[in-house]
Amino acid sequence: MKYFFQLIFVLCTFTYVAQTEYDGSEIGVEVFAARAGSNGGTMGFGLKYAAILNKNFAVGPSFRYHRTWNYLYNGLSGDVPSSASIYGGGFFAHARYKDALFGGVEFELLKTPFNFSQTGGEFKPWIATLFIGGGFSKLYNKVRINLGVFYDVIDADNSPFRPNYSIRIKNSEGQTQRILPVIYRINFFFPIGLNKE
Repeated sequence: MKYFFQLIFVLCTFTYVAQTEYDGSEIGVEVFAARAGSNGGTMGFGLKYAAILNKNFAVGPSFRYHRTWNYLYNGLSGDVPSSASIYGGGFFAHARYKDALFGGVEFELLKTPFNFSQTGGEFKPWIATLFIGGGFSKLYNKVRINLGVFYDVIDADNSPFRPNYSIRIKNSEGQTQRILPVIYRINFFFPIGLNKE
């Protein structure tokens, strides 16, 4: 919870300092389909509401929902259901540079059925994530596309994103020794307010 309050403080400070011009708003959509097959799958979406400040800063709340089915992952808590949901919300702040690049932070507090912890500690169903990253950002007609790479600085043992982390360090026998908390995200932002030119 302390990360949540620290992030709210940073976002409030950022909004206060950047409070010069409101340039409309956007709705961001992220479609997530990590795995699907005969053994099961997972898919979902993320939504963001972005207040555009000074034409280059997008700040606002976010919501995420994922559905997992058919025993796709080992590590579901308690009695293993044939399906489970991941959901929660958070805040994000992106800075855009010359309609080409963006950088930002994304904080989410998610309820998860997963129990990946190897320490044997108490199962915690609510997990905080704090992703820092950036990437390509370009406006095509009336749709902005963000393609980014993000690193989870909290990297909780029980993160629901753990099966989707993209960098795995293996030993000489091919066994995974370490998983780096790096993910890729594609977001589409649609204007819903009148953006100033």
